[in-house]
Amino acid sequence: MNRLELEIAWRYLRSRGRARWLSFISVIAIGGIVIGVSALILIIGVMNGLQTDLREKILVGSPDLRVLVYGDELKISDWRRVQAKVRQMDGVVAVAPFVLTQALVNAGHDYHEAVSVSGIDPAGASSRPVTSIREHATMGDFSFVTKDGKRRGAVVGKLLADRLSAYPGAHLTMFTAAGLKPDAVLGALVPRIAEFEVTGVFETGMYEYDNSYVFVDLSAAQEFAGLDSAVTGLEVATADRWVAPVVAERIGTALEFPYHTVDWQEQNSSLFRALKLEKMGMGVILLLIIVVAAFNIVSTLTMVVRDKTREIGILKAMGFTEGGIRRVFLVQGVVIGLVGTMLGTALGATLGVAIDKYRLITLDPTIYFIDHLPVRLELGDTLMMALLGFAVAAVATLYPARQASRLYPIEAIRGE
Repeated sequence: MNRLELEIAWRYLRSRGRARWLSFISVIAIGGIVIGVSALILIIGVMNGLQTDLREKILVGSPDLRVLVYGDELKISDWRRVQAKVRQMDGVVAVAPFVLTQALVNAGHDYHEAVSVSGIDPAGASSRPVTSIREHATMGDFSFVTKDGKRRGAVVGKLLADRLSAYPGAHLTMFTAAGLKPDAVLGALVPRIAEFEVTGVFETGMYEYDNSYVFVDLSAAQEFAGLDSAVTGLEVATADRWVAPVVAERIGTALEFPYHTVDWQEQNSSLFRALKLEKMGMGVILLLIIVVAAFNIVSTLTMVVRDKTREIGILKAMGFTEGGIRRVFLVQGVVIGLVGTMLGTALGATLGVAIDKYRLITLDPTIYFIDHLPVRLELGDTLMMALLGFAVAAVATLYPARQASRLYPIEAIRGE
């Protein structure tokens, strides 16, 4: 590529006359690339944001992995021995027992609500909590200490608290059939009833937790679920959540049957698979926009070739090679693709940051688990989308450039 070829390429990009701006058809071609690249970057950012936001909200109350047990009773009786063994394994930074059961609850009204009751250690019981749920208390705390000094407190999700009017100081009555056998006289299950005092309210921003979870002290949950000194399982925090599957496999191998492990990705595998598939599908669909823009580039350069047929014939008669003519039109396509890609990347990134920072698009949390549309722009994805847009635009220049280089000088001049 020499200076003369660059000058000719720039001249063909400009409009006729003395104007120094790109021609209208070139602007249209650039606009197509801008729209395609910006839409692709923005949508991929939205899908990344959804995955990240949901993952962070899920892990507020869910550990990196759980140690559970197979069997009829689904409980771990010798959990202290298992806890000590798990704590010594590589990659494990914290281990804590938990109890999880289902119940019906009311706050002194006729209305009953189905909830998930989770028993955990109170705040301050360990130096390294397994989850960050204790940091999300908006009223009270996770000490579970009631007015009489006992640990009979309950911390309720904000949406559930609003629905039951169950704020600190209110009393909850919970009913459960966990661990019960049919009564010999009645021939039916007689539910176990327990009274708790609301000592806190938490809000995570995830609908599932805020709407249906009640946290109580571990010992109170053991009594309520009829587990005596046993627990449902162990929650484990790892040094890095992305190595949780490896640590889970290591723990499962060491403990052997009937113990098994479930990491955070397995617990929510269907959700993350759906998001991954949707991200791929949206990427393919939006790639078609760039393909349409590429056809626009082909038509633009073809029009330029038709318009400059006489000039091309004169250039070839003066000694311009086919390679030189090809490079002239390749430069035009590359400039259109480069400018469109740069502007599209800047536009997509700007819109993504604005939508995420100012929460411009709100969502119904009862349907989408989150209250706004998150956008997370990752450098790797952004660069890949930009390079993809530029590559498609560059490939689109090959056909018109080849057609221009194959014009015969005499026929081109005679035709004009």
